[in-house]
Amino acid sequence: MKIFARRLLAGALLTSTFLISGFAAVAQDVTMVLPSREVGAPTYDPIRGTKLNMATTLIYDRMVIVDKDQTYHGQLAESWEVSEDGMEWVFKLRPGVTFHDGEPFNAATVAWWLPKFAGTENAFMAEAIASIEVVDDLTVKLIMKNPDPSLLLNMSTSFMGVPSPKSYDAMGADYGVMGAVGSGPFKLESFTVGQETVLVRNDAYTSASDLSVNQGPAHIARLTLREIADDSTAFLELKTGGVDMLLSVPADFRETIAAEAAITMVTLPGRELFYMPMNTTVAPFDDIKVRHAAALAVNQQEILTNLYKGVGAIADTFLTDALLEGKVKDELRISYNPDAAKALLDEAGWMAAADGTRSKDGKPLTVKLWTQNGTEFRRITEVIQAQLAAVGIKAEITVLDPASINDEYKKKTEHQLAVRSYSYENADILDWFFSAERLGYPNVSMWTDPVAEELRIKAMTGSRTWDERVANFTAYHEYVLTQFPFAPIYQPVQSFAYAKDRLIVPEVIRATQLQSQTFLDIDVK
Repeated sequence: MKIFARRLLAGALLTSTFLISGFAAVAQDVTMVLPSREVGAPTYDPIRGTKLNMATTLIYDRMVIVDKDQTYHGQLAESWEVSEDGMEWVFKLRPGVTFHDGEPFNAATVAWWLPKFAGTENAFMAEAIASIEVVDDLTVKLIMKNPDPSLLLNMSTSFMGVPSPKSYDAMGADYGVMGAVGSGPFKLESFTVGQETVLVRNDAYTSASDLSVNQGPAHIARLTLREIADDSTAFLELKTGGVDMLLSVPADFRETIAAEAAITMVTLPGRELFYMPMNTTVAPFDDIKVRHAAALAVNQQEILTNLYKGVGAIADTFLTDALLEGKVKDELRISYNPDAAKALLDEAGWMAAADGTRSKDGKPLTVKLWTQNGTEFRRITEVIQAQLAAVGIKAEITVLDPASINDEYKKKTEHQLAVRSYSYENADILDWFFSAERLGYPNVSMWTDPVAEELRIKAMTGSRTWDERVANFTAYHEYVLTQFPFAPIYQPVQSFAYAKDRLIVPEVIRATQLQSQTFLDIDVK
C-alpha cells in the first residue's frame, strides 16, 4: 500500500509538473493586432520591400536604432566615427552576432548587404555610398560619393534591417515571403499575407542595445501578429481576450478603451500623416487650378473634431509637425477655403449648375477616389467625398485590398484621387513620394516637374551638414506645396492598448514607436 501510495503521489506530482510547464508555455504566447495601415504588407524583405510592418524590426537587427529623443544607439554597430567632411564613415561592429541560420554577422556581411540596395526602390538608402572597405572582421569603412546627413537615420529604419546573406541569396525572389532570416530577437515561423505572422523567440539572442533593460532573449516565447482591418473587430478581440494588445488604437474606441479597467492605453507623439494624392497626369488633375481647388475643399478641422474628437492635429503640409523641414512659410500651408476652391473651379471652366454639380463642355466633374479596406480609411474617405461634393466635385469611392492597392497604383492611369497615409520621421519622405523616378508607386501623384527635381536632388545629395540638409529640404517642400500634387488631411497620435492582466509593458518607451527595444522588455504575467 505504501509503495502504491508513493506511486500515486509521484504520478500526481509528474502530472502537475506537466500541467504547470504547459501553462507556462501557453502563458508566454502573446497575440497582438497590427496597425490597420500595416495590413497587407506583402513581404519581409527589407531591401526590396516598399511596405513593411513592425514585425520586420523583430526579425532583423539594424546597425543603429533611435531613441525617442532622436539620439542614435548601436545595435549591430557598437560605435562609429565620421570624418569632418562627411566623406568617410568607420563602423566598429558587435562581436558574436549570429543569424537565425547560424551564419555569422561581420564586416563581410555589411560589404555584401549595402550594394544590394542598388536598382531597388529603396536604392536611396545607400546610394551616397561609393565603396565599402573591410578593414578587419569587425570594422568596415564607407567611402561616400557625397556627404549624407541621413545615413544614421536611414540605418535605423526597418528598411535597413540586415538579412542573412546565405539565406537571402538562396531564396532569391521568394525571400521575404517563403522565409526571412535576420539576427533579431524573433524568428519567422509563418507568414500569411493579409492574415497573420507568427514569430518565435530567438533563444540565442545577445544583440540588445542599451535602450533595452533585458539584454538577453525576449520574455515572449511566441508572438502572433494578426491583421484585422475592421476596427470594431479588433476592439472586441481585445475586450474579450482574443488578443493581448492592439498596436494601434482606433480613434472611435479611445474613450471606451480608456474606461476599461482591464485595459491600459498608452499614447505617444504622432509620426503618421494622412493625405490625398492627386494623379497630375490624368484630367482634371492635370490642371493645377483643379488640384488647388480640391486641396482647399478638404476641411481638416472638421475631420479632426468629428472623426477624432480633437485628438491629434490637422495636417497643412506634407510633413509632420515634429520635423524642422515642416516649418514652412505660413502662406504656403494648405488650409480649408471652400469659396476659393469654387472660384478656382470657375476659372478652370468647371461651371456650377443650380444643384451645385459642375461640368465643362458637357462633361460632369466626376472623379475616382480610391482608398484601402479598413474602418479608418473608409470613414476618412467618406468625409472627403462629402467635402469635395460641397464645392462641386463628385467623387466615386473604390475600396481596394491593402495587399494589392500598390500594384494598382503602378498601372499609373487608373486612379485620380486617393486617401493614403505614411508613417515616417524624415523629410526624405518627400523624395519617396514625389520623385520623378518613382512614378505610379510610391509617386502616386505621378508628378514630375523639372524645378522640383532640381530641388529634390540638391536636398538628397547636396547637403554637407544637417543644417544645410534642413534648408534644402525645406526649399523642396515649399515648392511641392505650391504645385498641389496632394492635399494634407490629418496627423494622428500613436496609441496602443494592452490587457494589463496579461502583459507588463515598460512605463518608458525608448523609441518613437513600439519596436524591438521595447518588445525585449515586455513581460508576460
